[in-house]
Amino acid sequence: MPLVTYEQVRPWASQIAHAVEMKMMPPWFADRRYGHYANDASLTEQQIATISQWAAAGAPAGDVHDAPVPPKWTDGWNIPEPDLVVKMPVPVKLPEQGEVEYTYEIFPTHFTEDRWVQMSELRPSSAAHVHHAVVYIRLPDSQWLRHAPVGKPFTASSLTDPDDRRQAHETTSDLLLVYAPGSAPDQWPEGMAKFVPAGSDLVFQMHYTTNGKAAEDQTGIGLVFAKTPPKQRVITLQLNNHAVLIPPGADDFRVEVQGTLPHGATLMSLFPHMHLRGKRFEYNIVHDDGSVETLLRVNYHFHWQLSYKLAEPRVLKAGTKLRAIAWYDNSKNNPHNPDPEKTVTWGDQTSDEMMVGFFDVAIPAGMDKWQFFIFVSSGVIDLS
Repeated sequence: MPLVTYEQVRPWASQIAHAVEMKMMPPWFADRRYGHYANDASLTEQQIATISQWAAAGAPAGDVHDAPVPPKWTDGWNIPEPDLVVKMPVPVKLPEQGEVEYTYEIFPTHFTEDRWVQMSELRPSSAAHVHHAVVYIRLPDSQWLRHAPVGKPFTASSLTDPDDRRQAHETTSDLLLVYAPGSAPDQWPEGMAKFVPAGSDLVFQMHYTTNGKAAEDQTGIGLVFAKTPPKQRVITLQLNNHAVLIPPGADDFRVEVQGTLPHGATLMSLFPHMHLRGKRFEYNIVHDDGSVETLLRVNYHFHWQLSYKLAEPRVLKAGTKLRAIAWYDNSKNNPHNPDPEKTVTWGDQTSDEMMVGFFDVAIPAGMDKWQFFIFVSSGVIDLS
C-alpha cells in the first residue's frame, strides 16, 4: 500500500503517529547510546513530535505550494546497472507448506582473471519465500561441496558423498553477500571491494519458508566491479555460538561468544542474525584492562534484519577481543514464538534458533582470508 501522496496518507494519520511514537517505523533498532551509523533511518524526537502534533490536529494538508517534489523510485536495481547479473541456473520449486531443507546451487563464474566486486545486490524472484540467502565465493582449489552437482538445485541430504553431506553447512569460504528481510545492497567505498579470484564458483545457499502458496524462485545477484584494483579487501567474519540451549518459557536468555582478531583490520559494518525468539543483540570490544566498550546494541526484529554500517570505520589492532551477546525470549509473551514449551537448540529452520554475529572488515588487498580467521574462545551460555 503506497503512502506517497497526502490523499493516501491522511486516512492513516493516527496509525502513522502511533508507529513513529513507538519507534516501530522507520525500521531502525539500534540503541542510540552506542555508536553512530551511516544508514541510521531513525527520526529525531523533534521529528516524532511534529508528526504526532500534525495527527492530533486532524492531519491538515498545509499549503499545497510547499509540498515536496514527488519521489522517483528506482526502476530495477538499487545499485548502478550491474556489470554482471548471475542467476541460479535452475528455478527452485517450492511447496505450499512444510519445511524446506537448505537448498544450494553452484554457479561457475568462468572468470579468467581476478575480479573485485564493489557493489552487489541480491534479488529473489519470490521474496515472500526467502528467509535468508548467502552467496559464497568458492575458490578453485576448495574441496567444499566438490562432489556436489553444478548448475542445478541440491540439498545436503541429497548428496551421495558423506563428507559433502557433513560439511554442507560448514565452510571457510568467504561470503560475497548475505540477504535477509530488510537487507540493503552492499556498496563499498572507493578503494575497497570483495575479492573473487579467477576460476571461482559462486555458491547460493537458500533458506526458504513456505506460506501456503506453491511457487518457484530463481534468485539472482547483480555485481558492479571496481574500475581499478582496490587497496583494501573486504571480508566477512562471524562470531557464532552453536551451543544454543534455550529452556521453555525463558524470557531473557543470554548466549555469548568471544574471539580475538589475529591481525589489524578496519571494522566496516555489523549484521546480527537470530530467528523468531531473538530479543536483543550486542557487539562489544573487551579491552585489555577488562573494561567493555559497546559498539552496537539492537532490539532485534526478525522481519527487519539490518546491517549497521559504521559512520566512521573503526580501526582495530591485532589482538582486539570482540564479544557478541544475544538474548532470546522463549516465553508465551513473545508473539512470534512458535512454541514456548519447546527447549530450543541451534538449527536451520525458523522454529530453531541461531546466534550469528556477522561483521565486515577491510584488510590489505594482498592478505588472504586464511590469515584472518578469528581465534574463538568457548562460547559462554548462561543457564541461570
